[in-house]
Amino acid sequence: SPKAATAPRIPPTRLALHHFDMNYSLQLKDLWPSVRAALLCEQKYGALLNNFSPVDHVAQELELLNATDFVSEALKTAQQSQWGLTTEEAVRGESRSQEGSGEGRTVMESETMTQAEMSPPLCASISSNIKCYTFPRGDITRFRPARPDALGLLDYYLMDAASLLPILALNVQPDDFVLDLCAAPGGKTLALLQTGSCGHLAANDISISRTKRLYQILHSYVPKEVRKTVSVTSCDGRDWDQLEGGTFHKVLVDVPCTTDRHSVMENDNNIFHRRRTKERQMLPMLQLQLLMAGILATKLGGEVVYSTCSLSPLQNEYVIERAVEIAETQFNIKIHVEDLSHFRMLFQDTFSFFSDCRLGELVLPHLTANFGPMYFCKLRRM
Repeated sequence: SPKAATAPRIPPTRLALHHFDMNYSLQLKDLWPSVRAALLCEQKYGALLNNFSPVDHVAQELELLNATDFVSEALKTAQQSQWGLTTEEAVRGESRSQEGSGEGRTVMESETMTQAEMSPPLCASISSNIKCYTFPRGDITRFRPARPDALGLLDYYLMDAASLLPILALNVQPDDFVLDLCAAPGGKTLALLQTGSCGHLAANDISISRTKRLYQILHSYVPKEVRKTVSVTSCDGRDWDQLEGGTFHKVLVDVPCTTDRHSVMENDNNIFHRRRTKERQMLPMLQLQLLMAGILATKLGGEVVYSTCSLSPLQNEYVIERAVEIAETQFNIKIHVEDLSHFRMLFQDTFSFFSDCRLGELVLPHLTANFGPMYFCKLRRM
């Protein structure tokens, strides 16, 4: 009817916000208003240094602007607390820092580790080759655009710094065979290469147009001899186990999701568009199928990191629980869900973590540290 044709169309961003208001207020309770405000504000970026380009002068330039490499800073702090502080002093300092930060609820109450827990493996489990500069909490300075070096390689890549947490959690070791199952547009693939440890990297994405973007990034940042160690494919990640099952040491499954920040900010290409309702409802199923393919692609003893940029437990913990169950019942594969709470401890100065996450870790957007959302969870194939 003509009346229906002229009815106001509610923009997808409004639909998304309405959906999040209903769901996330139940999950995050009194944290939701602050997370909501942050989602609606400009996102904060980090500058991932390109180790294939001479980075020293870039690091100096960024340090002069008061940016710091959040990875090495966290490791330094961890080592200092390991050598210097007794547990008791550390706990005192912790409760003090919470009173001052005004967001104590997002950090666990007794989040300080004993020296035994903070022992070297903790630091060893973080790839120190990754350097990512961020401005301090509350500092919203923008980074200049990336520039090419003498060889034409760009000096850094701007990305949500929280996107590096899944890469750090994957902890790639020298000569590992690594699979990035949903690789486009390519930021995490680039970060995997920055570890300098991939023996071989298979980067796959179902979308051919998005794979083009991945090729662009590889060409802009990575020298030819390193690009040779990367194979880029465009197949449906759900079928990966039929191509190469049980061959990888490390698998990253960074799945399509409701991309919460994009969904409340951009009407273009928005998953909350009415014509994409079915696709949106099917996301947890797709995510589960991709995670299962990732699990089946790993060797015995291999590791999978699952990640999303959504706050939704239906796309996060529930997918993990279901995958662990299916692996066991249908494939007789035993999966161990790794404890990543040391990440919360290490990186609490840079990110705001949700302390009530049942499995894995969740970075909450916060006005003073507007990274994320980023959920990540690590699984080991036993």
